[in-house]
Amino acid sequence: MQPPPASATVRVRRADNSDLDDLVALEQRSFDSDHLSRAQYRRHLDSTSARVLVASANHRHFLGTAVLFFRKGSAIARLYSLATQPAARGKGVGSALLQAAIRTAAGRGCRALRLEVRTDNASAIRLYEQLEFRRIGQLPQYYQDGSDGWRYERTLTPADGDSQR
Repeated sequence: MQPPPASATVRVRRADNSDLDDLVALEQRSFDSDHLSRAQYRRHLDSTSARVLVASANHRHFLGTAVLFFRKGSAIARLYSLATQPAARGKGVGSALLQAAIRTAAGRGCRALRLEVRTDNASAIRLYEQLEFRRIGQLPQYYQDGSDGWRYERTLTPADGDSQR
């Protein structure tokens, strides 16, 4: 895949069934374990308790995805997954997806957005901390392969859901 041109604007939108092949391919390419299956993505695309976002450049190039979960009766949303195409890394795609996830969760009235990240994923940790996530917990042997994780949380305000941000 070609990286987005320097002038390309990253656009984030809600995923639909036409994105399914790209979502599954990126999932397989991005994660060694803990994969979402095609059936899981299909369920999440139509679910009221999940939101799958995709990023693209110039309305054509699939660049990345974010998967959010919402639990009924809870004011805390969970960012389950954030992945970008290898050629698009470091070009603002992850940041655009994360900001859209923040807006989506705040727009649904959530007071916080939580996520888990591997302790060795320095670039993701930098991104989360730049966008005001704070470490709230340690997760020993959290991942399927036995790797440790960190739990992060960002407090949300109604202004975070404002479409002007």
